[in-house]
Amino acid sequence: MKRRTFLWQSAVFSAGYMVAGSLPARAIRAGAASLDKDLYGKFRIPDLVYHPFVRWWWNGDKIEVGELVRELKLLKEAGIGGVEINPIRFPSREKGDDLGKPSLQWLGNEWINMLQSAFDEAGQLGLTCDLIVGSGWPFGAETLERDERAQVVVLDAEVLEGPMVYETSRFNLFKAIDPGVTVPYPGRTMELISLKLVPDPVSGLDQVTDLSDKCGDEVIRIDVREGKYVLYALIKVDSFASVINGAPGASGPILDHMNRNAVRKYLDHMSDTIQAKTGPVSKYLRAFFTDSMELEGCNWTTDFAGEFEKRRGYDLMPYLPFILFKVGRLGSVIDDQYGAAKTPAFSDILTRVRFDFEWTKAELLNERFTQTYLQWCRDLHVKSRAQAYGRGFFPLESSLGYDIPEGESWTTNWLRHKIGEEMPDDDYRRGRGYTMINKYVSSAAHLTGKREVSCEEMTNTYRVFNTSLEFLKIGSDQSIMSGVTHSVWHGFNYSPPDAPFPGWIQYGSYYNENNTWWPYFKYLNAYKARISALLENAAMFTDIAILPANNDMWGEMGVQTDPFPEKLNVPYTSLIWESICKNGGAADYTSEIIIRESDVRNGKLCYGPKQYNTLFLVEVNGINPETLAKLYEFVSGGGRVFCIEKYPEKSLGLPHREERDKEVKDWIGKLNTFNDRFILLLKPIDNRFLEWYSDIMAEYKIPHYLEIGKPDRFVMQNRYQSDDRREIIFFANAHKSEAHVTTVGFSEDIVGERNGWIWDPETGTRYRIRLGRQRSFDLVLGPAESRIFVFDREADGKEWKPVPFSGNGEREISGTWDLEFMHCRKAKVDPLQLDALKDLKDVSGYADFAGTIIYRNKVQLSNPLPEYLNLGTVYGISDLKINGQPCGVKWYGYRVYEVAGLLNEGENELEVRVTTVIGNYVKSLTDNPTAQLWTNRPQKAQEPSLMGMIGPVRLYGNLNQKK
Repeated sequence: MKRRTFLWQSAVFSAGYMVAGSLPARAIRAGAASLDKDLYGKFRIPDLVYHPFVRWWWNGDKIEVGELVRELKLLKEAGIGGVEINPIRFPSREKGDDLGKPSLQWLGNEWINMLQSAFDEAGQLGLTCDLIVGSGWPFGAETLERDERAQVVVLDAEVLEGPMVYETSRFNLFKAIDPGVTVPYPGRTMELISLKLVPDPVSGLDQVTDLSDKCGDEVIRIDVREGKYVLYALIKVDSFASVINGAPGASGPILDHMNRNAVRKYLDHMSDTIQAKTGPVSKYLRAFFTDSMELEGCNWTTDFAGEFEKRRGYDLMPYLPFILFKVGRLGSVIDDQYGAAKTPAFSDILTRVRFDFEWTKAELLNERFTQTYLQWCRDLHVKSRAQAYGRGFFPLESSLGYDIPEGESWTTNWLRHKIGEEMPDDDYRRGRGYTMINKYVSSAAHLTGKREVSCEEMTNTYRVFNTSLEFLKIGSDQSIMSGVTHSVWHGFNYSPPDAPFPGWIQYGSYYNENNTWWPYFKYLNAYKARISALLENAAMFTDIAILPANNDMWGEMGVQTDPFPEKLNVPYTSLIWESICKNGGAADYTSEIIIRESDVRNGKLCYGPKQYNTLFLVEVNGINPETLAKLYEFVSGGGRVFCIEKYPEKSLGLPHREERDKEVKDWIGKLNTFNDRFILLLKPIDNRFLEWYSDIMAEYKIPHYLEIGKPDRFVMQNRYQSDDRREIIFFANAHKSEAHVTTVGFSEDIVGERNGWIWDPETGTRYRIRLGRQRSFDLVLGPAESRIFVFDREADGKEWKPVPFSGNGEREISGTWDLEFMHCRKAKVDPLQLDALKDLKDVSGYADFAGTIIYRNKVQLSNPLPEYLNLGTVYGISDLKINGQPCGVKWYGYRVYEVAGLLNEGENELEVRVTTVIGNYVKSLTDNPTAQLWTNRPQKAQEPSLMGMIGPVRLYGNLNQKK
């Protein structure tokens, strides 16, 4: 393979042509790839580093040594493996709720002393520490110099109809465009940098009347001729936004991330100040962490215009007013038809300029922020970890250089998408926990051989008290399907025991010892730890690449930075990789840069450790000729390209567009000579992408490693390969109430001479399986259930014995149930008798209960005795005892217990403890501001949670058992 320099800084336009920039990929140290002959040992008893971490919010930095130590021990006992120390603004609801505790100043001596105490205690406990850069997001500080603060250029477009004399003022213009950021900075200043009057519609720059000589006038008067016009006012806002949720000392204006000197100064100030007291941070920290890149629409820096002209070869400023949209919070486009109507020819020019603008912004952010940050971490000998949420610029490539790239998943969002209940084709956001960025992050990790793909899991700002362990499992299993291998729970609040109930809450799923399910939290963490130990010691298999139409999006609507963008040029892109996955294959995202930097060998696009035999272009319209040249090499060598809906039609960017458009058309003509390997596909009219891909896969014999008899929207899988040649398939059913049964056929290269096993991530036990004809296996997945198949050379072990959901001799347990209540907060709740099981939220006097409900009943049995007990529907965690003997805990899916040997002839006593979520009780605390904030906010009020054992409770034998 030819040698690459892989320095992002070399990405340039040469003579107006886009040239593939070098990437920091193969120069980056590879992920953990050491030969591991005891992979099962790692899985069975995983090291703490594989356990989920938590974001540890130091609320208001109102921290004390004793409480830091107590909380670290509490987390260790709950099965947490590490903490991300995260100072953040105090979540004040009313006066006095901070107990009068003072806030320490970020980077002050007392704060660093607390940091040292946390480091020391974590080290003693074997916990890993990461530390966030700054506080809140994106980082900044009150101490930033004026020229170190973020800037934005925004637009006001006033529709006028002449003849008239129009009069306005700079004050009026400034008021109209004041950016709708999350936290405006009080010291922001505005500068009117251009005024232009254009006819509506407008066909080109030659129709623009430049009135910029009036920019200095306090009152602006304009003579408008007869007709329709639009007045464009271009305004630069300096220091326009504050850090979101910044703690004292780091809560001022956000940093200009396109100012290299400012970035390095900020980072050095942080590390130098800490290390002056602690010594090298590498003794204590695994990684520095950068949180969400929510730059609030920042699109400017002092030398931006000069850099644009140097890189793109023309002057941006005449075009700038016409390529901007009306934007809102986070820079999201709220009106893409803002201003005068444009003729098609002028629109095409502006689309190209807008692409050049976004590309230049992305280059500057990469060179001046990302590369500076990576070098800083290397200089400190700590790992770099960064979250891609909000980082719409170079969404794939910007994750290549980080040691620990990170995505994000959500419990729910403002869309109220229902994880575990829906998985529609008409909206890529609903039912999915993973955000848009996750697949880019994991794809970058695969391209660079990294195996730890981190995830802020599962971001919770809406259903704080009503999130169950089962819900967290479903969402985090979905993250695994997007390529994530390690979780950082969002998040654990620093909250002293004497804080009024429910404590200090920033966000999160109420990870707190007062939560009803806290004693069972260790079960989820053990499950997650075993999966991470397995997947971080293997490489995810992918042989299909998907090129999203991001370059087109940049030109048409600009970079989208939301986790679930409301507007995308191709909203179904993620449904393509989902459909490939659900049909037994696997795909990564790619980009034009990656394609151009790839080698073609044996009909495959090869980059780093990855080799792709198939490429999908998802409604790609604009493309660079250099990319098509590489695709021609790929197709002529035997690879296949599927273009969905259209072939690429034009080039990107403004310079030399006519000749580059011709090159694009010429390359498409050459590619079309390979009509069996350069193929146009139409998307499904009914949006049923799962069935559409099943047909495409069969018709074109697209490679896949599993034959899935009944593909299902809720059932997904990933394939991993370990260094000792084990094959690993992870299946998960994301439906919370429905099972799925199908036959799965494993490919010859997975099975070969290997034996099949099921590894249980709950217990660490493994079981031998026997495959049927065509290497098939009958896969039965209960609700929210996952299954790990491993194929290796091991021979001896227990045989897999699945627990049936129904069986012979089935009988329902009837009679009176006696209920005892152990409230999580109240001393006494009256007992209850039920002749029939029901949802307790509908029972008067018990709707607000939270804690453990003890159900007791007696049942008379005769031979043959049942082998299984199915509790039916249970809303909560179930803990079963039969005749005083513990039968185990079930915290998700079907509550089916194997009870053979525990039942007797005659009378048997059943005791079922069901632990509910805490939400209904918290919602009832109408005089508690914190409780009401998270459960009864306008338009975000939480519905009461279903509660208790609903049944029916059934006993039955094995299907093969004689009646």
